[in-house]
Formats: sequence, structure tokens, C-alpha cells
Amino acid sequence: MITIKEAKTKSELTEFIKFPFSLYKGNQYWVPPIIADELESFDKDKNPAFNTAQANFYLAYRDNKILGRIAAIINWDEVNQQQKNKVRFGWFDVIDDIEVTKALLEKVYEMGQKHNLEYVEGPMGFSNLDKVGVLTEGFDELGTMVTWYNHPYYAKHFEQLGYVTEKEFMENKFPFANAKPEFFEKIAELVKKRYELKPINFKSTKDVMPYVDKMFDLFNESYAKLSSFVAITDIQKEYFKKKYISFINPEYIKYIEDKDGNLVAFGIVMPSFSKALQKANGKLFPFGFLHLLNARRNSKDVVFYLIGVRPDYQNKGVTAVIFKEYYETFTAKGINYCYRTPELSDNLAIQLIWKNFDPVVHCRRKTFRKSL
Repeated sequence: MITIKEAKTKSELTEFIKFPFSLYKGNQYWVPPIIADELESFDKDKNPAFNTAQANFYLAYRDNKILGRIAAIINWDEVNQQQKNKVRFGWFDVIDDIEVTKALLEKVYEMGQKHNLEYVEGPMGFSNLDKVGVLTEGFDELGTMVTWYNHPYYAKHFEQLGYVTEKEFMENKFPFANAKPEFFEKIAELVKKRYELKPINFKSTKDVMPYVDKMFDLFNESYAKLSSFVAITDIQKEYFKKKYISFINPEYIKYIEDKDGNLVAFGIVMPSFSKALQKANGKLFPFGFLHLLNARRNSKDVVFYLIGVRPDYQNKGVTAVIFKEYYETFTAKGINYCYRTPELSDNLAIQLIWKNFDPVVHCRRKTFRKSL
């Protein structure tokens, strides 16, 4: 018999977080999170996402053994401002037993029906800066710290339960050697001259901080037209600023300003922490933070996390300016491989930006949808 229990206490939420550690034990492609970091994300008093969202966390048991987990989420900004009457689910992991999957999803349906919502979609997090999508291709590829890994049977479970594909995502990679300066150097100089633009590079996190609010404003503006985009609030800006910006190498943050000092584009790249997180195995102490620090300083692989361009500067070659700045930084650091985080398959504009780098699609993801 399958029993579903809500995880509420710190101890129960820790069990919720730890379940994938046993499910993927020995899997060389799964990248574990830092347990303390996950706990903070689920803390209603610490994570400002809960100001505009609600979430319940559930564990499935049989004979006192955990079989799966799921988070049921409602983003009220999405429901009230965008009129998308959906309940989300995320942090989904399960053994290969469709009855367990069905029992977990029933808790999501209950939340949605209680609030008169129309459909369910997932896996996805609280906001657009959270992880998204169930892996459908690329099970033999090392994951990243900003993506979920899963077994191949997950998508099959959803399909058997009547779910349909809602969104498709691609992840690309390319060797840095593919970044030929002749593709962007001349364009970068022409664009800078024509629009009187100035690239800004940083050597310290302290220098980055005064620009962060502008960056999040530009993020909201440049991504507003994408499906299911929910703007980052002012409170969330402060949270992400404290939690993440200090973690990113300042030289991997690039800003482009116009002649009046207005931000028109930005790029955020992170060193790959995947192998360091595998070594840390969920714990910062006693040695986990040393593995992460080493990766921050010495990783030869990088992950393109975000690129944003103000709408009135899109399709004007501004990304060439960003790429030129990164080319110089990556050359100095001896970078080997570049990875891109999940991008919507129908986002043709972002795909065109990367065409000269000959990227290879190495992973695909989907979110699934079902009417309530």
C-alpha cells in the first residue's frame, strides 16, 4: 500500500531532499544539490518566492520506505496577472512504479482543484530562475547545477497517465575552439561605434553589485514575451543578489551600456560546478566548499546561464559585443567547453545567436500538461 505524507518539519524536508541521493546512487551523470541550500529554498521565511507562491512537499512511502517525492506549487502572480490557471509540480523523483507516480500527482490535483485551477504542468519550480523540465534525451550526459536529472521512465509515466507535451527545451554545448573571433570581432566594433555602446567588465563582486538591480529589470524586460514568464519581484532581486551574485566569478558577468549609462545587455556565465558538487555529495563541510572553491577558480568548462538584451536593441548585433568580451576572458582562462542551460525549442532568436559556434544539442527536456 502506498502512503503519501506531507513533509513539513526540517527533518521531513531533509528526507525529501535526500531521496534522490539514494535513487541515483552510483549514477555518474546526476549532480546532487547542496542539502542546506535546498532547505533554504523550501523555507517560507527565507525564500521570497513564497510571497507570491505557495508549495506543499510530499513523500510517497511503502512499508516505511520512501518511494518518491513531489512539490505541488501555485505561482499566484502567474494565475492572477497572466490568467494562467495552472498548478505546477516540481522536485519530482520516483522509482519505476507508475502507481507511485499516480499517487504523488493526485496531491497536485488536489491543490489545483481546491483553488479552481484548470490544469497541471511540470516539472518546474517557483519561477523562471528555477530548474525546469523532465529529461527526455541526454541521460548519458553530465548534468549541471541548474538542471534536474532523471531516469528515462519519468516521461513514459506522464504519457501513460494522459499527459501531453506543453513545452520543449534544448541544451547545447560546443568546444570553445569553435568560437572563431572572425565571426564577431568586426561586428562587435561596428555595433559599438554605431550605437555608442560600452562594455563593462569586473574584477570584484563589490563592483558588480551596483548594477544588479538594473540587470534584473532588463531580465524582466527582455524575457517578458516568452511563454510562462513570470517577472522577478523587487524582494526576489534582493534574495538572488545575496544568494547567487557573490557566487559567480565577477569576470564572468558582462554588461553593455549606452552613452547615457543605461544597461542595454548583459551576460552571466558560471564555471561548471558539476564535478565539484558530485564530490561534495550534498555537504559543504568539511570539504565540500573546497571542491566548489576549486571549481570556481579552475574549472575549464563554463555554463552560459543568462543573456539578456533590451527589446529595442535586439537583432542589432549587440550579442557580438558580449561574445567578444567573453572570448578574451575565456582565452585567458584556458576554457575548453561551453554549455548552455535549457532554452525553449521554439525560441528561434536565441538559436540564431549561437549558429556560428556550431553547437550540438546534447540534452532535451519537456514539461508535461494535463487538464484537471
